[in-house]
Order: sequence, then structure tokens, then C-alpha cells
Amino acid sequence: MRLWRKIVKTGRVAEPAPLRDPDAPRPGVAAELAGSVQIRHVDAGSCNGCEVEIASAFGPVYDAERYGARLVASPRHADALLVTGPVTRNMEMALRRTHDAVAEPRLVIALGDCARNCGVFVGAYGVAGAVSDVVPVDVEVPGCPPEPEVIVAALRGLTGR
Repeated sequence: MRLWRKIVKTGRVAEPAPLRDPDAPRPGVAAELAGSVQIRHVDAGSCNGCEVEIASAFGPVYDAERYGARLVASPRHADALLVTGPVTRNMEMALRRTHDAVAEPRLVIALGDCARNCGVFVGAYGVAGAVSDVVPVDVEVPGCPPEPEVIVAALRGLTGR
């Protein structure tokens, strides 16, 4: 009973919400997502360096889920695509189909230098191009691989938290 009284007496304690980032993508999208974003990760041909950092960003240390970002298993449940790596010729059609399966309003995040501009794979015979060459990109996250802090910051910009 003592604990219950303490909880009632203390009330809700939380830090104030941060100011919205002026560089956030498409101003109306974060409001339409209602403070949370369901993300489908697509590996379009990466070296898996970005995937290790994504796992860290959603792990217990950085915990991106506390800001309303959550990884989902199906593009039909997703609000955004998180694409890593340059788009290989074998993944070009799969990425387009996955993009089409995500409901509007949808976002595409190009994570890492390879997704942004093909990185070290530029000019390779099996590479179709950067993510923006295949589907429209809303957010680009630089780095090879990007640090978990940078990934979480980009996701916070999407959720408006």
C-alpha cells in the first residue's frame, strides 16, 4: 500500500519532449504516423556491416523502440523501409515489390554509404545502383557503417520524438 501511495503522490514524471528537427522528412508524415513507425528492413546487397549496427540500435543499449520505432517482419505491416547496401541486379525487382507492398504514407530510409551512393561497390558489375535509383528515398543516413547513435537519431526524426 505504501508503494501505491508513493506512485499516486509522485504522479507522471518524464522529460520534456525534444523540439522537432527542422530537417525531418516531409513535414506531414511524422504526424500521420502518430508518434510511432513500423520498419521493414531490406538488405539489398550489403556487406552486413549496417545490419550489425541496426541490431545494436535496436538492442538494449540504444533501444530505438523506446522512441516508437519497431522492426516488423512484413512490408504489409510497415510504415517505412530501411534499406541497406547497394541495390544488386538480383534485388532490384524485389525492392520495388517490397516498396509497393508498403501502404501510404510510406517512407524509405537509405542506410549507409552503399545505399546512398553505392559506396565501395560503385561500378561493380552486379550492382544496379543506389537505392534512390530504384525507389524514391526520403531519408539518407551517412556512414560506413553508420553508428547506432546516428541510426537512432534518424529514427527519432521520423517519429517526432
